[in-house]
Amino acid sequence: MPDSSSSAPLSPHGHPRVNPWIVATAVMLSTFLEVLDTSVVNVSLPHIAGSLSATVDEATWVLTSYLVANAIVLPITGWLANQFGRKRLLMIAVSLFTLASFLCGIAPTLPLLITFRIIQGASGGCLQPISQAVLLETFPPDQRGKAMAFWGMGIVVAPILGPTLGGWLTYAYSWRWVFYINLPIGIASLIMTQLYLFDPSYIKPGKGKVDFWGLGLLAVGISAMQIMLDRGQEDDWFGSHFIILLAIVAVGGLVAFVIRELWARDPIVHLRVFKNRTYATGVLLMTLLGFILYGSLVILPLFLQTLLNYTSLAAGIWTSPRGLGSLIFMPITGILLSRRWDARRLLAVGFITAGGALYAFSLFNLNSGTWNIFWPQLIQGAGMAFVFVPLTTVTMDPVPNHEMGNATSLFNLMRNLGGSMGISFATTLVARRAQFHQQRLDASLNVYSPRVRQALQRTQLLAQHAGASPSVAHGQALAMLYGGLRQQASLLSYLDGFYLFAIIFFCMVPLIWLMHRPKAGRAVSAH
Repeated sequence: MPDSSSSAPLSPHGHPRVNPWIVATAVMLSTFLEVLDTSVVNVSLPHIAGSLSATVDEATWVLTSYLVANAIVLPITGWLANQFGRKRLLMIAVSLFTLASFLCGIAPTLPLLITFRIIQGASGGCLQPISQAVLLETFPPDQRGKAMAFWGMGIVVAPILGPTLGGWLTYAYSWRWVFYINLPIGIASLIMTQLYLFDPSYIKPGKGKVDFWGLGLLAVGISAMQIMLDRGQEDDWFGSHFIILLAIVAVGGLVAFVIRELWARDPIVHLRVFKNRTYATGVLLMTLLGFILYGSLVILPLFLQTLLNYTSLAAGIWTSPRGLGSLIFMPITGILLSRRWDARRLLAVGFITAGGALYAFSLFNLNSGTWNIFWPQLIQGAGMAFVFVPLTTVTMDPVPNHEMGNATSLFNLMRNLGGSMGISFATTLVARRAQFHQQRLDASLNVYSPRVRQALQRTQLLAQHAGASPSVAHGQALAMLYGGLRQQASLLSYLDGFYLFAIIFFCMVPLIWLMHRPKAGRAVSAH
């Protein structure tokens, strides 16, 4: 029988034409799979530690190992795609990620779990850049906004859905199901990739030499930086010789890597793409966006659990309205972009809206109810929809097709590194500002003040009515007063974090106008 594909319309690359939305669905599955796993394990760490006879500190290497491996592979994804072919690399990555997920689920010891997580992180590092590059080339320029809106829903929603899903699976079943849920998604992604994805003609697998020096310097520098950011607060930052050593290795390795790549004949990462002002500005904004998004996402559940007494599952549920806001407004953003609205103006609206929502976070108090928490998050999710899609569209517009894989790799790397820096900064800021506010409140607390004395007397009388002796009641009253002081200091530290993130959002707005408006008429090769 004749090959049915021979009669199908062909693309400029000689492959059968495929509905771009089918391609979008295929790559979206792999992207969602990878991004979800960056956060879904977080709430399961105590259960993993208890099940595998390890401490919680030891179990955190389950997260660190994944992030380190992911960060090393991200910037070289474009080079790997040119070496192996984009479709082949995507299928290898999804296969390894799915297999590693299964192995993580059955891991009997912590060292084996960490080993499988390294494989997961390394294979997952390829998924985001490839899927983004495929979408940007599959859709014509005037449809890229819709494509990025579809892709962006996974990028924005998955980190928010992760803690909720992870908490529910761990609570209802076992932490191992956090990994098993990847299996059906990975299999579906493999089938669709095999059927509907084709390489563009300019990708020539096997061409080019391997820059081993560049690869080694990148691995050393990124690894040291990621471990430093992950362990810094626990080890008291530069009060630790280990953190100082990591900082020296990270700076030295990354500086040497940049120098090497700028002068190498066949670099694994083409850094000269940063010569384009629009792309360089977009990467800077995406780095700051990752800094704020992940930083605020890590301290909000802590605020809910430590100060408002939410359970981990309830905290996960009530941090999900951000995802709901993004889901609602992402398609709207894509439609506006397809109608030739200036993406830079939409981006400005998004930054201002998201910044305003974070400012509303800074007005929380110990009596804030669930709906006080719901609406600012919904608004922030809407703002993020107006940020992520236009930012990706504007940043990638001037990048030529043959550089798209390299450009998307760097773009996603900087978002992830920004997120790691944001998490480290947020946890350190909350801890240090809590100490600062406690010292300030201690200094202002005067036991001879009439108001303080009245509060002590009321609390002491309550304790005495409960059966405590006068001396014991007095000690209990002092302890309760001090506990309230510490609680207020902790509250102020969280509010400082939200306020600072809001200010950063507002300060990002002027940078938008350094980028050029996208040229919708530029030709883009299709799959």
